[in-house]
Amino acid sequence: MTKTKAKPFLKWAGGKTQLLPTIDSFLPETFRHEYDVTYIEPFVGGGAMLFFMLQKYPNIKRAIVNDINPHLIKTYTVIRDEPFSLIGTLNELQNTFKSFVEYDQQKDFYLNIRNRFNQSQLTDVEEAAYMIFLNRTCFNGLYRENSKGGFNVPFGRYANPTICDEELILADSELLQKVELLNGDFSHTAEHVQGYTFFYFDPPYRPLDATSSFNSYVKESFDDNEQIRLKDFYSNLSAGGCFAMLSNSDCKGRNVEDDFFDKLYEDFFIERVYAKRCINANATKRGTLTELLIRNYENYQGEPTNLFNS
Repeated sequence: MTKTKAKPFLKWAGGKTQLLPTIDSFLPETFRHEYDVTYIEPFVGGGAMLFFMLQKYPNIKRAIVNDINPHLIKTYTVIRDEPFSLIGTLNELQNTFKSFVEYDQQKDFYLNIRNRFNQSQLTDVEEAAYMIFLNRTCFNGLYRENSKGGFNVPFGRYANPTICDEELILADSELLQKVELLNGDFSHTAEHVQGYTFFYFDPPYRPLDATSSFNSYVKESFDDNEQIRLKDFYSNLSAGGCFAMLSNSDCKGRNVEDDFFDKLYEDFFIERVYAKRCINANATKRGTLTELLIRNYENYQGEPTNLFNS
């Protein structure tokens, strides 16, 4: 039997799985040959890039990932440190959920777990298990919080959801042994720069329009002021000699007059790449759009894909 590869254990809006080959082609040429690399992700999210990088590049000797969502980082931590306890709790949830044959029974169980996740004092293992359970059974696999920080995604409709993927948890746990996990503002990751350091940023995307906004992963919003603060952080890292790549939405692809990012990152290299958006309540709005890859270095293995000539 082929050993299960480590990959994201959650479905996450904006996940980078289908963009990984493109992102890989734009890594710094020196990255591939440097022996001792420090890899930092200030917005780890679902972790597609993290799991990909750690499996493909053994020259990454230190990996530091951060997210402002405390439930998310708690879940990563439990998978890394207590995988067997997590598997036991997830199996109990899975068996109970699947013992209900009626949709309304499953929905009631889901809402009960959601309420406990938001209000109860939980052990770390319970919190992580509930996080995974809710992700596997909620509508469209979303993670969203209200203004009070409560998870508020409604119940989904799945015939036979996999709530406990034991092999995946163990594979992810093994890979996460070399990862330091942080919970806080992205700016604190600068404290972990050491030697040859590569940053990959995947922040909450700037909305393409008023109806497409989805960056409520936590109660704190990530508005244009935050995007500007992130750019200043990116510039400071660049001035300090770090290599950095950043993903974001291509607002100009929707509105040619919207050059927010083109002006904000005019001192850096901006590429437009195609990506398929898979999470949207309206199926007609799922499809292929352009996204931005912004880097602070010139040498890479890919070919320029800029769709707008300045």
